[in-house]
Amino acid sequence: MDPLLAVMLSIPLVLILLAAGIPVFASLGVAGFIGCAAISGLDMALIQLKVFPYVQTASYLLVVVPLFVIMGHFAFKAGIGKDVYLIGRNWFSQFPAGLGVATIVGSAGFAACSGSSVATAATMGAVAVPEMREQGYDPKLACGIVAAGGVLGILIPPSVILVFYGVITDTSVGSMLIAGVIPGLLSVVIYILGLTMLSRIEPTLAPKPLKISWKERFSCLRYGLGAFLLFFIVVGGIYIGWFTPTEAAAVGAFVSFIAMIIRRKQMDETLQAAIKDCFISTLRTSCMVFIVIVGAGLYSFFLTLAQVPQMVSAWVATLPVPPLIIVGLFLVLYIPLGMLLDSFSLLLVTLPIMYPVVVDQMGFSALWFGILSTKLCEVGLISPPVGLNVYVLAGVVRDVQLADIFKGCLWFVLFELVAAVVLFSFPSLSYWLPMTMK
Repeated sequence: MDPLLAVMLSIPLVLILLAAGIPVFASLGVAGFIGCAAISGLDMALIQLKVFPYVQTASYLLVVVPLFVIMGHFAFKAGIGKDVYLIGRNWFSQFPAGLGVATIVGSAGFAACSGSSVATAATMGAVAVPEMREQGYDPKLACGIVAAGGVLGILIPPSVILVFYGVITDTSVGSMLIAGVIPGLLSVVIYILGLTMLSRIEPTLAPKPLKISWKERFSCLRYGLGAFLLFFIVVGGIYIGWFTPTEAAAVGAFVSFIAMIIRRKQMDETLQAAIKDCFISTLRTSCMVFIVIVGAGLYSFFLTLAQVPQMVSAWVATLPVPPLIIVGLFLVLYIPLGMLLDSFSLLLVTLPIMYPVVVDQMGFSALWFGILSTKLCEVGLISPPVGLNVYVLAGVVRDVQLADIFKGCLWFVLFELVAAVVLFSFPSLSYWLPMTMK
């Protein structure tokens, strides 16, 4: 079969399988297998199906994935998420929409300890949503704040998605993680400014600020020691050059494990049960990531076999438009695709096509493009119908309808796009800090 025709037929096949309720990894894997068979024959497709799982997953760098995941689960059990939220609550509650701002700060702080958007959303959903609703916040906005705060885990290091990008594109994982610091902080600032403006425009959405004494503010800072230590060891260790990303993940997992042991008396379960739950949750998440790597990777291999990257590169070379416009159009594609595919699948399918054009052909920074592509993956986490963070939050806050949570996220989708435009306009925000690494 003609390769281009096979690619064109594979797209509706994937959409049909997704509409039928087939998981994303299976839909992409089936389409990739059939595409390989159509182009190169069944025997070659079967050989790829046999060797592909090992080839794709047997990478030393991918050890970072389960290590960062279990680090986040240990940190959750140790109560680090609650500690960071408490600090944010006591220091920011006196501002307009103070509890919402505190939730965003707390989400950013916990994301810096866990690297997981889902864990951040689940943690803040259990801690922050009940208090915001008790203070009179609109339920849709309260849930939207938590769901959107969770997506900061994609950008703020240690981020599993940034590691994933580095592995796919053969970009330095350490530089990629450090590159997420300034864009992550920028996203936090834009969230806070946007939420503050929103509360002034429509005061009924958020109540009046709380009054917290200076004594309470300073006394709560001691609870942030664990979060600060974990962030300094992992991200600071990579930046200074003490650890490789894999070593930093291992050390971070050990430190968060020690924190969980130290604070075992504050847990609602026994230490043995907590450790068991952490390992089971890590196993589930890691298996999900690796099976997506296999399924989406097989479809990506099919696109490469059909020479789609070469076709796109040749087509782009003939376009009479500035390179930045082409990059912008590529990035816009992430928004609708992110509504259908999870972040891992989306990067696996798109990067083999876009990366050679943007970085190799046009000469743009791999770090800049990586930050922008992962940034727009964030939008998919709070957009229907996939919206993983929204579904996680709906499982925590059961008395708020799923549709209402999506409505509460709409403002934050706009804030995400504003942050993406700023990062697109000022590329140095993405690559300046990695350039200063030792």
